[in-house]
Amino acid sequence: MLKNRIATLLLISIVSVTSNAQTKAIYQDNTKPVKDRVEDALSRMTLEEKIAMIHAQSKFSSPGVPRLGIPENWMTDGPHGIRPETLWDEWDQANWTNDSCIAFPALTALAATWNKDMSLLYGKSIGEEARYRNKNVLLGPGVNIYRSPLNGRNFEYMGEDPFLTSKMVVPYIQGVQSNGVAACVKHFALNNQETNRHTVNVVVDDRALYEIYLPAFKAAVQEGDTWTIMGAYNRYKDQQACHNQYLLNDILKGEWAFEGTVIADWGGVNNTKEAIFNGMDLEFGTWTDGLSQGTKNAYDSYFLAQPYLKMIQSGEVGTKELDDKVRRVLRLSFLTTMAKDRPLGSFGTEEHALAGRKIAEEGIVLLQNKNNILPINLSKTKKVAVIGENAIKMMTVGGGSSSLKAKYEISPLDGLKNRIGSEAEVMYARGYVGDASTDYNGVNSGQNLAEKRSAQELKDEALKIAKEADIVIFVGGLNKSDFQDSEGHDRKSLGLPYNQDQLITDLLKVNKNLVFVNISGNAVAMPWVNQVPGIVQGWFLGTEGGNALASVLVGDVNPSGKLTFTFPARLEDNGAHAIGEFPGSKDVNYTESIFVGYRWTEIKKIKPLFAFGHGLSYTTFQYGKVTADKTNMGQSDKISFSVKVKNTGKRDGFEVVQLYISDLKSYLPRPVKELKEFEKVFLKAGEEKTVTFTVNKTALSFFDDKKHEWVAEPGDFEAIVGASSADIKSKVKFTLK
Repeated sequence: MLKNRIATLLLISIVSVTSNAQTKAIYQDNTKPVKDRVEDALSRMTLEEKIAMIHAQSKFSSPGVPRLGIPENWMTDGPHGIRPETLWDEWDQANWTNDSCIAFPALTALAATWNKDMSLLYGKSIGEEARYRNKNVLLGPGVNIYRSPLNGRNFEYMGEDPFLTSKMVVPYIQGVQSNGVAACVKHFALNNQETNRHTVNVVVDDRALYEIYLPAFKAAVQEGDTWTIMGAYNRYKDQQACHNQYLLNDILKGEWAFEGTVIADWGGVNNTKEAIFNGMDLEFGTWTDGLSQGTKNAYDSYFLAQPYLKMIQSGEVGTKELDDKVRRVLRLSFLTTMAKDRPLGSFGTEEHALAGRKIAEEGIVLLQNKNNILPINLSKTKKVAVIGENAIKMMTVGGGSSSLKAKYEISPLDGLKNRIGSEAEVMYARGYVGDASTDYNGVNSGQNLAEKRSAQELKDEALKIAKEADIVIFVGGLNKSDFQDSEGHDRKSLGLPYNQDQLITDLLKVNKNLVFVNISGNAVAMPWVNQVPGIVQGWFLGTEGGNALASVLVGDVNPSGKLTFTFPARLEDNGAHAIGEFPGSKDVNYTESIFVGYRWTEIKKIKPLFAFGHGLSYTTFQYGKVTADKTNMGQSDKISFSVKVKNTGKRDGFEVVQLYISDLKSYLPRPVKELKEFEKVFLKAGEEKTVTFTVNKTALSFFDDKKHEWVAEPGDFEAIVGASSADIKSKVKFTLK
């Protein structure tokens, strides 16, 4: 009898489950295509639910549809770590005790690895941190082009070259989104200065737009399949970028067929009608204090909230555009919060810290190494003088929306002490006072950088320990204070702040064995460059930054980073400044057109301080002659180029082999050469490998703005292999028929 009853209950249970499965709404069924689920959910929503879904409900969240069980969307800054929790309706910190993240290196450092595997590791790791904190949109990465070394936000971007940025952004997106967290690539588009960023109107020709400023976004959409894009603050064609017919409708959703969600930068929406018709999907951060304004819910006053609802109800506008916006937001939900088998993520782990360290080590760039001053020879070094505020100042705090509450941060001084403290005496002197503040946006670093001593006393102390030392490591550069590397402000000059140049000059008088470590996301002037034997680009390296830097300085890691932007010797050697168009006030005219970065210095025959793609190693590499697999290329053909590279030194190391293409004759002006492929190859001491690049006509094409199409013009070309844009090893000619 008992067996019969159990069998009957099991049968009833199976029938019940089967029945429920048959009646489950399509939008709830993970086995159905996302498009079908979106349409089903849309058909069940009320007008009011649709309106609610396309604007924020708090500083960092937007509503779902509670009645249908569709969760809220929760955003977080990136792009270098997961922002600490803020109060629901204010920018103040929520003062959680479990939201201290791993700070990853700034994106300038990631791009300087020239390693797509590092980009994938970065995206996967930061995506795991976002997922664990239940954020389904990571506001990053940033891919705006480095037009001027004074842009305060350059440290969040990936450099001056559209091809390099395009190749580095795709794995980052894929890594993030493998966690069921959407990447939000920003800021679309032409956001190349912080001065007057909400009002400036960019005037740029279509060639520059398509060849320089759009390729990384296009790759993010068509190769990376990014689920969201963030609009920019600036204007283009006198329309706000966050509701811009040309950028969002014509190009992003038209030419590129973007199916994802366009999210406003915080405060980027300015007009209801334009936001309805010009491509904006999800409004965040419109300037209001929210609930503190005294209204029941100030978010209902957003441009895409009650004002939009009233226009529909009055018949002034229809619902076609609204349904498109909601479809896109629903798609985001089904790919993230309602996706099947999303991983759980992890947060603040040793694994993530070590991933960040590995990326940092590969991104550090050895710019100059006269007399092989580096790596530090510990067998002959008894005293090391570390000088500079940046050797101790926390750099994970500050700089704008990328400011973080890091679980910990290893300073350059502590990194060196950790590594060599038992082998040599490490002495420290501050040398100068740059910024003693320790609080930014409610996050306090916990440091006490208050200084009572005079500038002369600080200088005297620095000179004293420098004189006693075998080697001086000067850790200087910029910081994340206003008018340096900081959102909302551009730099005022190319020179180092806080009188560092004079201090470096004085230190050289007492000890010529000096290494300058530049902590920054930007190029700086170096008037003493010929006197300082060692120069290292140290970036903002995150949680494990000091350990990573020490590992390179002592030679545990062979440096392999390469510059992603040109260091000009003078500010006027940069194209935007040569033409006097940075920063703009009302209009900013990009009359340098496609000639940005190395494209400008080469066409003008200007010698840079350090060239794009430059970076030294503790070993040496020998290049063979580049060869082509054929001399002629048809319109649909591909052509391959091969070059042998040998490690001729005594250390194992990476080399970044760079392929540039030169169009020898064109009916439109073209750069001297352009990066079109690269490969980071590891070679043991004495080892030789053949590096092969394959390109098609896309690599030969330019954008004809009169025809509004890409053109591969028949004629002669050169394939150029180099260790940088200035260090050319070999060339070979070929013809496009």
